[in-house]
Amino acid sequence: MRLRALASFATEAITAGLAFAFILLLLFKPETFEGRPSVEFIEAPSPLRANITAMASYANAVDIAAPAVVNIYTRKLVSQRNNPFFNDPFFRRFFGDKIPAPQKRLENSLGSGVIVNKQGFILTNNHVISDADEIEVALYDGRSIAATIVGADPESDLAVLKIDLNNAPSIIFGQSETLRVGDVVLAIGNPFGVGQTVTSGIVSATGRSRLGLSTFENFIQTDAAINPGNSGGALVNSLGQLIGINTAIFSRSGGSQGIGFAIPVSLAKGVMKQIIEHGRALRGWLGVEVQDLNPTLAESFGLIEAGGALVAAVQQKGPAAVAGLHPGDIITLVNGNTINSSRSLMNAIANNAPGTTLTLEVIRNEKQLLIQAIIGERPQPQ
Repeated sequence: MRLRALASFATEAITAGLAFAFILLLLFKPETFEGRPSVEFIEAPSPLRANITAMASYANAVDIAAPAVVNIYTRKLVSQRNNPFFNDPFFRRFFGDKIPAPQKRLENSLGSGVIVNKQGFILTNNHVISDADEIEVALYDGRSIAATIVGADPESDLAVLKIDLNNAPSIIFGQSETLRVGDVVLAIGNPFGVGQTVTSGIVSATGRSRLGLSTFENFIQTDAAINPGNSGGALVNSLGQLIGINTAIFSRSGGSQGIGFAIPVSLAKGVMKQIIEHGRALRGWLGVEVQDLNPTLAESFGLIEAGGALVAAVQQKGPAAVAGLHPGDIITLVNGNTINSSRSLMNAIANNAPGTTLTLEVIRNEKQLLIQAIIGERPQPQ
C-alpha cells in the first residue's frame, strides 16, 4: 500500500513539473511550438519598364546618338617593295629590264566617324583617313555612301569628311568643359569591323597631355572599352550628347585595357568649324622657341618658384621679335591666364585667331614687363 502511494505521489510530481515547464516555455519561448521559422525579406515590387530605363539603362542615350555614328572604310593603293636582291648590280647586269616592277596592292583599313549636321559633314580622326584613295561610309541604317575629304588637321588628329546626303541624322553636341571625373560615358564605334558597338565606362581623368599622340593634347581619359576601329567614333554622355571623339588607347596587347583617350568636343568643334570654313585649322603663332622652367633654371634667374615658359630663341621678323621679346624672357601670363609650361604657352597662343593682340606678362632681369604682341598664323605642318 505504501509503495503504491509513493508511486502515485511521484507520478503527480512529474506531471506537475512537466506542466510547469510547458507553461514557462509557452510564456518565454513561444516559437518552440510554432515549427521552423520562416525566412523574411523585403522584395521590391515589379517595376514598370519606364522605371527600369530611368534607373539602370542607357538605351535612350544610345537611341539618340547611335544613328549619327558611322563606320568608315578606307582603301589605299600602296607599292610593294621588290626584294633587295633585285637591286644588286651583279643581278641587274644579267637581267636588266627583265627585273619585275614593284607590285601594287590595295590596303584596307577601318574606323568610325560622327555626322555633325544635316548637311552630311562627318568628324573623325586624321589617322583614320590619312593618305586614303577611297573612303566609304556605312550608315546606321545599312546604306553605304562614298565620302570626300573636306580637310584634315594632323596637329590635333582631326579630319572632316562630307557625304552627299540630305537631312542626315546628326549628333547633339554636349559640354565637355563641365565633365567631372566619375561621369558615365558611352563609346560608340566599329571595333575590329564587327559593326556598331556600344561600351560604357566613366570619365577617368580630364586634360591629359604629354602622351605623344598629337601636337595639341587635352584628352578625356575613360575606361569605356575602345578598340582598333573605334577611332573617330563618338564618346557621349548619359543623355546621348557628344562630348568627345575617341582617338587612342594605351595598350600592351593591342586591345582595350581600360585606358582610352578622346578629344574633347570643345576642341574638336573649333577645329571642325575652321576646316569647313577655311579648309584648314587656323591657329595663333608667336614665333618663339620655349622650354619649361625647372627649379634649377628658376634659381639661376633669381626666381623663388619655377613657373612660366622660358624663351630660348626668337624668330627674326616674327610676331615675338616685332613685339620686343628677347631670349631669356620668362612668359608667366597670357591675357591674365597663368602659364605653367611651354605646352600651356603654346596652347594659349594657338587658341587665338591670327591677328589677335595678346597681353604678355614677362619677367626680364628680375623685373616684370607687359608686352603687347599681335600673333600671326601658325605654319601648317608639312
